[in-house]
Amino acid sequence: MSNIIAIVGRPNVGKSTLFNRLTESRKAIVDDFSGVTRDRHYGKAEWTDKEFTVIDTGGYVANSEDVFEAAIREQVVIAIEEATVLVFMVDVTTGITDLDDEIASLLRRSKKPVFVVVNKVDNHQLENDATVFYGFGLGEIYTISSMTGSGTGELLDQIITHFEDVVEEENALPKITIVGRPNVGKSSLINALIGKDRNIVTPIAGTTRDSIHIHYNQFGHEFMFIDTAGLRKKTKVKENIEFYSVMRTIKALEEADVVMLMIDAEDGLESQDVNIFHLAEKNKKGIVILVNKWDLIEKNNKTIKEFEDQIRTKLQPFTDVPIVFISVLNKQRIFKTIETALEVHKNRSKKIPTSKLNDVMLPIIENYPPPALKGKYIKVKYVTQINATSPMFAFFCNLPQYIKEPYKRFIENKLREHFDFSGVPIQIYFRQK
Repeated sequence: MSNIIAIVGRPNVGKSTLFNRLTESRKAIVDDFSGVTRDRHYGKAEWTDKEFTVIDTGGYVANSEDVFEAAIREQVVIAIEEATVLVFMVDVTTGITDLDDEIASLLRRSKKPVFVVVNKVDNHQLENDATVFYGFGLGEIYTISSMTGSGTGELLDQIITHFEDVVEEENALPKITIVGRPNVGKSSLINALIGKDRNIVTPIAGTTRDSIHIHYNQFGHEFMFIDTAGLRKKTKVKENIEFYSVMRTIKALEEADVVMLMIDAEDGLESQDVNIFHLAEKNKKGIVILVNKWDLIEKNNKTIKEFEDQIRTKLQPFTDVPIVFISVLNKQRIFKTIETALEVHKNRSKKIPTSKLNDVMLPIIENYPPPALKGKYIKVKYVTQINATSPMFAFFCNLPQYIKEPYKRFIENKLREHFDFSGVPIQIYFRQK
């Protein structure tokens, strides 16, 4: 289970700049996703050898000042509940404001590790001005300049000492989770699959504070469901419900082996769904797409094909993903969802013998070699699968630096054509022989 850092604070103190610094400018960064609302972000980052998720809780554009403050407060409450570590950001040039005080009092009661980060400290005079923030009574303060990056290294060194250890489970059952926007039918599907027969269900308190692990053992299938369905706080501000579901989704997704992304047939694939899909892909999880409420769509003999094509177009370049059309209400094809997810799980842990890989791939490469560059020809000598949790392949050749992205995609397509990796992201590396 990955650790989550939430950056909280009032508007314009520099939260997004710090977020961008943590998730983009370091070498080992994966990606940054524009989140659910206009400019909320969540992304993966790494420091020393620790990976973590960073969430920027900012991003409200509201007209009236009081709605604005209520919305910030609401997000801080959610962040406190879900994050491992809280970074409370303030601005040295404005000193302590009423809104800072209010956020500080919430944080004091949180029992979570809180780091008071004073931003825009660019010289010694401002270092002295920063001492006023000891007044919050939240312990040590950290002075940084998120524009130049000074002080962020020392801050991260301290933050990672509060991370929870990520426990790798050995040979455990496949872990499957259902994610998607609020109200697409996630909880209903879990209830329909489990039925009301309680002796089959043994909820095990999860490793995290909120996900419930449900042991499923029926009809010859056995796995763990990770259920984060149900929002505990109903709020007036719709966006905060969204924000809450994003925090929960990230946690469920990082814990699972296979992610079932559920969408509403009437709404189609929306931008938040595409974000979740790419986050699952970046985390190298197996993915199945479930189209719920299919019974409400008027159909002809082309409907499914057209719908599938639309979805795959939006998911490019990774389109080799199973799509299952279901109706939870009418219990149509709900067991097909589990069969497909377990099939994807099998693909994710598939190991292909080296001899077979070379027999299939080397003739293809010989017939379609990588394009020569500056008169230099690239020779691929040998292929092997790297031992990892998801499929990774190393192609050994004389000039790996000359191989471009389109050729990698060609190789990936050929691997998928000959060995079934449906629903699973593949990583391909070209290495010096």
